[in-house]
Amino acid sequence: MNFLIKQHKKDTKKSIFKYTKTKRISFMKNIFKLLMLIFTLFLFTACSSKNPPLQTVEKVELEKYLGTWYEIARYEHFFEKDCKNVSANYSMMNEETIKVINRCTKIQTNEKKEVIGRAYATDVTNSKLKVSFFRPFYGDYWVLILDKNYDYVVVGTPNREYLWILSRTSKLDEKIKNEILQKLPALGFETSKLIWTIQE
Repeated sequence: MNFLIKQHKKDTKKSIFKYTKTKRISFMKNIFKLLMLIFTLFLFTACSSKNPPLQTVEKVELEKYLGTWYEIARYEHFFEKDCKNVSANYSMMNEETIKVINRCTKIQTNEKKEVIGRAYATDVTNSKLKVSFFRPFYGDYWVLILDKNYDYVVVGTPNREYLWILSRTSKLDEKIKNEILQKLPALGFETSKLIWTIQE
């Protein structure tokens, strides 16, 4: 009888220990999740403060925007590296989809390159678009500055990693160019990162 009582007490202690250990592990997991949540919120806040909301133009009339644009300047990126005579042509594939044809000539070899993609507007203003040359991956294409006559445009991304200055002609008037450069810092873009495209 004494043996059974002792065994019962021993089993009870084991059960209590297991229960306490389980509760401790569960508590530590919850603490870890809470810390991860705080860390994520911190990163989100830090990124948000680094890249505040980017203002786009109020409205883009797609019919006026279609056609050929010549690149005046850009932020460097791998898919336009060593490129000159860069141009982009936009045309409607259907009511919602825009066909994009980007062309350039390699500076070192004079080899002509062409890539075809598609884009679509994400809201009724048509100032925020998604564009893809390698589906299913899409990138942002936001219209930030647009001439009232659609003679020139500045396009960028909300994370400020990409930027393009485009014109209907291969050369842009210096006065207009300087006006654009004065506006870019207020939008969060560094003008020193611009590469001026060779247009021949």
